[in-house]
Amino acid sequence: MINGIFTVVLMILFFAIIAWAWSDKRKEEFDHMSNLPLEDEIELTNNKGDTNGND
Repeated sequence: MINGIFTVVLMILFFAIIAWAWSDKRKEEFDHMSNLPLEDEIELTNNKGDTNGND
């Protein structure tokens, strides 16, 4: 009986996390976070030219 209750609670928690992650309120933040590695890469490539002294 306890195992069944525990399973149902975990399933509800799982679906709550899925709903939170896919909610429209989070889209802008997730889009920003998904672009962070690309922004860092762009900054690194821009800084490579600056450090050569060829301004």
